[in-house]
Amino acid sequence: MFRAVAAGLPAFRRDRPGDTFRGWLRGITRSVLLRHAEQAARQPQAAGGTAALQGLHAVADGATDDDPDPPAEVGALYRRGLDLVRGEFEPRTWQAFWEHAVDGRPVADVAAAHGLSPAAVRQAKYRALLRLRAEFAGLVE
Repeated sequence: MFRAVAAGLPAFRRDRPGDTFRGWLRGITRSVLLRHAEQAARQPQAAGGTAALQGLHAVADGATDDDPDPPAEVGALYRRGLDLVRGEFEPRTWQAFWEHAVDGRPVADVAAAHGLSPAAVRQAKYRALLRLRAEFAGLVE
């Protein structure tokens, strides 16, 4: 609207009696509104309103967070990831990780059982978990 007024301002004249700025501005406004209505008539109208919103709410959402993955599928995924990663570690390192991280044995007990330092057991856990996180990369929370 303002662009049309600015573009037409040099053409505004008050040569005839009864010519007013308001009348000229009303003519430009009418022209702009008619052009807008013509363009809108050529565009397809989107469905909307209360009925459309209710229709959207009535459609069932197929992917909800309320339906967790079945435990069997998640367990199989974990086992597959563990099998993939296990081969990348020495057997003693993997065993130290497993006993401490999975079985919950204290670091000192695992270290004594495998002839490792407590720091080596913590390092084994850290490396194995880091590799598992990289393997799953957001697939399982």
